[in-house]
Amino acid sequence: MEKFPPSAKTEKKIWFPAKRYGWGWGLPVCWQGWVVMIVWVLLLVAAQLLLLRHPVWFAVCIVGLAAGLIGICLWKGEKPRWRWGKD
Repeated sequence: MEKFPPSAKTEKKIWFPAKRYGWGWGLPVCWQGWVVMIVWVLLLVAAQLLLLRHPVWFAVCIVGLAAGLIGICLWKGEKPRWRWGKD
């Protein structure tokens, strides 16, 4: 038996739930996650408009944006693991 029940301060609030099938995350479940997604899409569009004539810099920007989104999902999402839809 636990001595201390989990409190609101110690519980991790999930922004991105794990997918039911496969590995990774699904759509956001709270407003903070939606803000992250909207800002990410806006940055993606801005990169396309500004850097499309410079393919190397465009690729670097896309890799950076993808790494940033994955980092936020790791930080604020459920722990990723392979799922078969049973849990």
